[in-house]
Amino acid sequence: MDNTQNKLNEECGVFGIYSQQTEDVAHLVYYGLYALQHRGQQSCGICVNDDGLFNTYKDVGLVNEVFDAEKLEKLGQGTMAIGHVCYGAAGGNARANSQPILVNHVKGRMALANNGCLVNAFELRQELEMAGAIFYTASDAELISHMIIRERIQSPSIEEAINRAMAKLKGAYSFVVMSPTKLIAARDPGGIKPLCYGTTKDGSYVFASESCALDAVGATLVRELKPGEIMVVDKNGIKSNMTHCGKCKQSLCVFEYVYFARPDSTMEGCSVHKARRRAGAFLAKEHPVEADIVIGVPDSGLDAAIGYSTQSGIPYGIGFLKNKYIGRTFIAPGQKAREDLVRIKLNPISDTVMGKRVVLIDDSIVRGTTSARIVKLLRDAGATEVHMRISSPPFTNPCYYGTDIDSKDKLIACKHTIDEIADIIGADTLGYLSLENVVKLAGEDTEKYCTACFDGNYPTEIPVGDQQNKYDKKLSERTDKKDGGKK
Repeated sequence: MDNTQNKLNEECGVFGIYSQQTEDVAHLVYYGLYALQHRGQQSCGICVNDDGLFNTYKDVGLVNEVFDAEKLEKLGQGTMAIGHVCYGAAGGNARANSQPILVNHVKGRMALANNGCLVNAFELRQELEMAGAIFYTASDAELISHMIIRERIQSPSIEEAINRAMAKLKGAYSFVVMSPTKLIAARDPGGIKPLCYGTTKDGSYVFASESCALDAVGATLVRELKPGEIMVVDKNGIKSNMTHCGKCKQSLCVFEYVYFARPDSTMEGCSVHKARRRAGAFLAKEHPVEADIVIGVPDSGLDAAIGYSTQSGIPYGIGFLKNKYIGRTFIAPGQKAREDLVRIKLNPISDTVMGKRVVLIDDSIVRGTTSARIVKLLRDAGATEVHMRISSPPFTNPCYYGTDIDSKDKLIACKHTIDEIADIIGADTLGYLSLENVVKLAGEDTEKYCTACFDGNYPTEIPVGDQQNKYDKKLSERTDKKDGGKK
């Protein structure tokens, strides 16, 4: 997920562990973050609790770039630790905005790692600043930390402070909090962002954005946190606070199944791999075509391509080789260099497509520029026809919950018809998955997903007026700071 591919990007991933004994928890968090690397590739960090002493290290870069054996050793051993991977940072200063956030306050200390965006961040930040609060970053994680600490001063416990703070937070968030004696995880009342927990054989509790991170440390998935749930782990075990549960409709981001999550993860009891294959099957029913081969754009288009092939009876083939050693290619200077890197990172296999009518499966089209280059790669490799199929509906609205879908003027589907988009990207035909079927990817319960980026039905209030302008400006600055545009 880099800017060369111009994919959508998730804000971040979180991980936390509470061990029953002092051990090398830093390495466990490292493995968990490594499994969550797809959720954020700009910065990462780990904070270890060693008997109330918090040791933190965070920096810009991939997990294996930021942490080596020496840095992990310096973090020391402990009973608790949390970690974070981040994709983008508002304002461009990724180092300053990296997480976990560490706070010292009158009643102790706290570390927090968050995934998501608040829609009332502007009002809350303004309120806190007018009361004398000082912010060092542009992240919602620091804002949430301020809200919790403000409540902690008047609360008997850290979990009660979180409970009170959540009554004032609006939007999407899934965070893990570490105090000197407790590990706490919380999910927004709409459940827009995923968060699950599991246990290890030795009795440790593990929280993560996705179940694949539990697998990485040998933990067994117990379940997802319920929307609005607060879970607290301490020396007495685990307990749950359901105060905020059921206060609004569940609205898990449906794009987790389409693209964000790893295919080996399970969400809401459904395999992501299975959901993507189902997307491909729906596409084959909705947009059949006579063709010789079905291929997918690595990596998130592959499962859907298999599903399309199985449903349609058209053979599946490996159409592209993805060079996994390019790394963070968005650092390439200049647009021409970035376009050249598309060919370096994604190379067509001519033997698969030459002289054939190709069905090309991808997860989305945002701006259309990368889709056009991929179609051209196939034609240059000898494909006689290219029929593009997208395993999600057209993007027609911005996202306010932590996904970098820009304002409408950046979305090709807001400016052109499907036939016009097909012509722009050079495809013979183009078909999108319907809104009706995208909510069926994980089963028949179609009412529990956020589809706002497709239909504009936001599960929460959204920033308006000056707040909206501020939000759009933040998104624009983020895009300008990163090299390149959307696909």
